[in-house]
Amino acid sequence: MKASRVLQKTLLVSLTIVLVGCVATDTSVLAPQNIKKTGPAVAPVSAPASSMHLTTTQTMDFIKSSDDKIITTPSNPITLEKIMSHPDWLGRQPEQAGWVVGQDIVRFARKREGSPVRDFFTISPTQPKINGELASLELQHVLTSADIFTSPDQQFLAWLYEGQLLVMEQSTQVVKQITFAHQRTSNLRFLASGEISYQVENAIYATAPDTLATRLLFSWQFAKPPVPVKPAADYIAAEQIKLIQYIANKRQDRAIVAENKQQLIAKNDFTSTTAFYFAPDARLAAMSISPDGKWAIAATTPKTQWRDKTDIMPHYIQEDGRIASKEVRRRVADAKPRNDDLFLLDLTNQVKHPLSYSVLPGFNDDVLASVKEENAKRRGETYTVNRLPRDITLFSSWYWNEPPIYWHDTAGEVGIMLEAWDNKDRWIVTVDLAQKKLVPQHRLSDPAWINYAFNRFGWLPNSPALYYLSEETGYSHLYVKPVNSEAYPLTEGKYEVDQIVVSPDGQHIFYKANKKHPGIYEIYKVSVDGQEHLALTDLHGMTDFVLSPSGQHLLLTHSTMTRPPELFLTSSARLEKPIQLTQTVSEEFLALNFAAPSIVEIPSSHVAEPIYSRLYMSAQALEGEPKPAVIFNHGAGYLQNSHMGWSGYFREYMFHNYLVQQGYVVLDMDYRASKGYGRDWRTAIYRQMGTPETQDLVDGVSWLTQNANVAVDKVGTYGGSYGGFMTFMALFTEPELFQAGAALRPVSDWAHYNTPYTSNILNTPDVDPIAYERSSPIYFAEGLQKPLLMNAPMVDDNVFFVDVVRLVQRLIELEKEDFETAIYPVEPHGFVQPSSWLDEYRRIFKLFETHVK
Repeated sequence: MKASRVLQKTLLVSLTIVLVGCVATDTSVLAPQNIKKTGPAVAPVSAPASSMHLTTTQTMDFIKSSDDKIITTPSNPITLEKIMSHPDWLGRQPEQAGWVVGQDIVRFARKREGSPVRDFFTISPTQPKINGELASLELQHVLTSADIFTSPDQQFLAWLYEGQLLVMEQSTQVVKQITFAHQRTSNLRFLASGEISYQVENAIYATAPDTLATRLLFSWQFAKPPVPVKPAADYIAAEQIKLIQYIANKRQDRAIVAENKQQLIAKNDFTSTTAFYFAPDARLAAMSISPDGKWAIAATTPKTQWRDKTDIMPHYIQEDGRIASKEVRRRVADAKPRNDDLFLLDLTNQVKHPLSYSVLPGFNDDVLASVKEENAKRRGETYTVNRLPRDITLFSSWYWNEPPIYWHDTAGEVGIMLEAWDNKDRWIVTVDLAQKKLVPQHRLSDPAWINYAFNRFGWLPNSPALYYLSEETGYSHLYVKPVNSEAYPLTEGKYEVDQIVVSPDGQHIFYKANKKHPGIYEIYKVSVDGQEHLALTDLHGMTDFVLSPSGQHLLLTHSTMTRPPELFLTSSARLEKPIQLTQTVSEEFLALNFAAPSIVEIPSSHVAEPIYSRLYMSAQALEGEPKPAVIFNHGAGYLQNSHMGWSGYFREYMFHNYLVQQGYVVLDMDYRASKGYGRDWRTAIYRQMGTPETQDLVDGVSWLTQNANVAVDKVGTYGGSYGGFMTFMALFTEPELFQAGAALRPVSDWAHYNTPYTSNILNTPDVDPIAYERSSPIYFAEGLQKPLLMNAPMVDDNVFFVDVVRLVQRLIELEKEDFETAIYPVEPHGFVQPSSWLDEYRRIFKLFETHVK
């Protein structure tokens, strides 16, 4: 379809233009005026009154009047050398934003220019100063602490610094160090007694923060418990005991001494050396003590070898000129099922009670029966349904680091999150302390896999009620579940809820969500009864928050498509104009006038929902001959990049502006599997990674040719990590779609990737080899017809260098010609050296100039 017919189409396009204060946006890379808006209207931002550079995001038509001046040649041309140089030149944005220990004083870190050192700064909300005051070295141990614990009487704070325990009295601000061990301290919590409990090696201690008096609460060992009088091991030993009085007397003496010792321990707490014994072949997965110090939950897991002797990575560039052998993680193909054992420890009576999983709904369901049947049929076998107990573990998502065990501070309840090894179930349970058994509270099942991103949960402070996130409706939403009652939702709709925080008074829960638009994240709060809903920001773009210790303030980290993150301060009570706290973007960056892409909704040929995408094109793109184009494939698979905030792919954002300057149109698609669009969008790739995403790329190319004046035979693609995998799949399975592709740090065979990520989507190779063969590019390499560039870092402990090595050998054996490999000997998965970034993107640009443009 010719560009002149765009206005006749029913498809409308959402155009997002970012206006940056008085700094003119370079209109040469804005979408042209006859691409029109669609979707929800976006209201103007409530901009901070004190901002030096006010940022406004609007959805609007770009209409050129006779007075408009279209900029076709930027006054400061973008260069690869600049955008791939060390990112210090962007301005060194705030990091580790939070609050000073126990105070409503903002703290954040900022990289020192030209140095790896981070300096900390503080800002008072009552007298805010842009970019804050440099903190003294004496405050560093306070400012770097993320997890801070408060005593029940609010008098003391405790936190870890460099693995050691520190406490501070609020009234005097005096800091005391409690632990000095070579071993790291962990597992902090304040007990109801006011003592701070903590773990050092295999023991839990409690210390009074005022007197520093310390006592051992209990310890544990992974060994068989000592027995003073063991039964006879065999016939000969039994006869020895019966016939020799000397032996019988020694056994009797040992029994008397042991009994006397137990009596002393029972009568004198200060002599207690209580130890619990767990299986010798196990290790600790978690230990959590109750606030009253009477109970603990322990989880142990098999002490399996985490890696094999072959799980190594050679590092060729070393100071001594030799080759170093680095240990790396094992492959999913080598993963073994794991089952955690769960125990309730009665600290008063020194008794260990196993907690059975048999009460869990679906405990012995054969959830992979259809998968196993399909694979068995391919082998010519018949599969019989197996209802043996499933392997179950504590929920241990690598995506977030919150504990899977939560005690209620006052109600004597404990909540535990469990997951099935097969990734199809997540349970939240409590423990009946009297009956010594688990009580199921919530089950989340998914025939594909349980999302690792939305699993936060905890207790409301004022009642024995759990709050949690669940995808049961198809989107992540917030629920409250009283222990003895039914759960009820606090949020609902076609949007994602994340980052939940309970207010100090327990009356509200704060959260982040994309209610307005899939690519706009704002901050909201809801009352725990669900009656009060309130938006607290109206900034558009991407916004995160940290609630102040008092609960009165929100520290916001906000960004737009053209501006990196800055800090803002606003009220937690109502919607107000935030106060801007930092202005760190450099004038050099602003002078280049990088332009925001449009957010377009590309119709899908396979599902009802559109494919949200970022579109980069010049104001003159619809004029003249059809243009060349590039489609960028973001990494991580489950990641959202077509949002209205600053992209983690900031170099690519600048590179795409550069490509537009060179005459290209660029499309950045949130293909199926991307984050932010609900459960069905996420799980479309179950057992078929690369198929739905490539279908979306086909729709993307079709849309570009019909709506953006792009030549169908002048489109290239590139991406890194998962995006590199997608480049492989597109070139191998749709060989006519792209004229060339660049795969950066790419996955070529999923059996070589890690277990936590891959087994979610493809199960494991021993159970579901069909899924791995269906999803791994190395099985489709014979389809390569167009030029392929592979850029491979050699010290990549995420996607191993061997992924490229094996694929290169496969291409050689297939006698393919149009491929080349660039290796980066010192780079990990995410490049570090500016020279490597520059070399990589020069090669990518050369590939497109040679084979696409």
